Amino acid sequence: MPVLTVSTARSLLRRYLLAGYVLMIVYASLSPFVGWQASILTFVEVLASPLSQAYTAFDAAANWLAYLPLGMLLALNLSTRFKSVQSVVLATWAALVLSLAMEYLQLYLPMRAAASVDVLTNGLGALCGAVLAVWIAPQPWFARATQWRIELFQRGTGVDFGLALVMLWMFAQINPSLPMLGNVFLTEEAGRIAAFAPSQFSMWASAAVACNLLLIGLLLQTLIRIRRHVVAALLLLLSVVALGKFITAAVLLRSWALMLWLNGEAVLGLLAGLALTGVSFWLPRRALLWAAALTSAAYLALAAGVLDSAAPAAAMRLYHWHYGHLRNFNWMSQIASAVFPLLLVIYLAWARRRIMNVEE
Repeated sequence: MPVLTVSTARSLLRRYLLAGYVLMIVYASLSPFVGWQASILTFVEVLASPLSQAYTAFDAAANWLAYLPLGMLLALNLSTRFKSVQSVVLATWAALVLSLAMEYLQLYLPMRAAASVDVLTNGLGALCGAVLAVWIAPQPWFARATQWRIELFQRGTGVDFGLALVMLWMFAQINPSLPMLGNVFLTEEAGRIAAFAPSQFSMWASAAVACNLLLIGLLLQTLIRIRRHVVAALLLLLSVVALGKFITAAVLLRSWALMLWLNGEAVLGLLAGLALTGVSFWLPRRALLWAAALTSAAYLALAAGVLDSAAPAAAMRLYHWHYGHLRNFNWMSQIASAVFPLLLVIYLAWARRRIMNVEE
C-alpha cells in the first residue's frame, strides 16, 4: 500500500508538468492566435513538400530541443504503466500526433509556416527525450533523488501541484530581458542606458520584486516539512535563477545588456523580500495561507495597475538573435509571471485543507 501511494504521488507531479508543457507547446506553436483564414494548400501537400530552403539549423535545433522535454515527460508518465520499449514508442507517437496537430492548425495562420520537416525534427526530439527518460528512470540515483524529494516535502493534497508551481515560477524568472524577480521588460531601461541618460528609480518596481520573492518564500513554507530547510531551499532557488539569467543573458543578449536584469530596483526588492520572508517564519501555518493570498493580490495589483509593462516584442532589441522563438519565449514568461499568483490561490485552497487535517 505505501508503494502505491508513493508511485501515485510521483506520477501526479509528472502529470502536472506534462500538462503545463503541452500548453506551452500549443502557445508557442499557435501564437499570436490571430488572422485565422483558409489555406490554399492542403495538409497532405504540406507533408509531401520537400525540405524548405528557408529552414535553418537554428529552426531544426529549436524544434528538436522543444520536443525533447515533452518526450521525457510522456515516457516518465507512461513508464508507470508500460515497459520501457512500449513507453518510448507511445511517447514518440503521442508527440508526433501533437506536432501534426500544431502543423495542421498553422496552415490557417498566415503568420506561421507549416512544414513537414518540423514534424520530423519534433519527432526526433521526442524520441531522444523518451529514450533518455527510460534510461534515467531505473537508475539508483534517480530513485534516491525521488525518495529525497518525498522526505523533504510534505505529503497530502496539493503538494505536487505546489511543486509544479515552483517550477513554473522558476521558468518565469529565467528570461534575461526581465529584471531579477520582476515582470516588466527592460525596454525603457535599455533605451536610457543606450542614450547614456540617468534612469528614474521606481519604488513600485522594488515592491513588485519583494512581493514576488515573498510569494515563493511563503509557498516553500507550505511545502517543506521542516521549516528551517526553507532558507536553504530559497537561497538555492535564487542562486539557480541568477545563474540561469546570467547564462541566458550571455548567450542571447547584446553585450551592453548583459547585466541589465540586476538593476537597483531588483536589488532593493530582493533585500526587502528576504526581510519579509524572514518575518513570515514566525507566522503559524494557517496564517501563512492568508499572507500568501494577500501577497498574491498585492502582486497582481502592482503588475496590472501600477507598473507599465512594455510589450514583450519590444524587448527583442536587447537580443542579438531575432528569431521568432525568442518573442514566444518573452510572451510565455510574461504569461507565467501573471498566472503564477492566480494558480497559487488555487493551491492555497488545497493547502488549507491539508493543514487543517494535520492539526486535527
